[in-house]
Amino acid sequence: MIGLLITDSEQTEIEYIIKCQLDELLLDLDDSRIEPVVKGVIIERYRLLFQLFRRVTNQSNCLKYMPNRIHLTSKSKYE
Repeated sequence: MIGLLITDSEQTEIEYIIKCQLDELLLDLDDSRIEPVVKGVIIERYRLLFQLFRRVTNQSNCLKYMPNRIHLTSKSKYE
């Protein structure tokens, strides 16, 4: 486990960066030109970024990006 001390402005910046990445991944998942194997990798990356996001934001922000709410729970759909 690694501890991290950051300022409020750094926390806000980290939240913003992760939100942008999560939004971009969601757009990629909706793109029909992307192959199912690649979508599986996108889902894994989304899950990892969401875990990081949970650590730097409050609960209400997390709810918007929860994997269950955006149907990312089953990889078999894309693999």
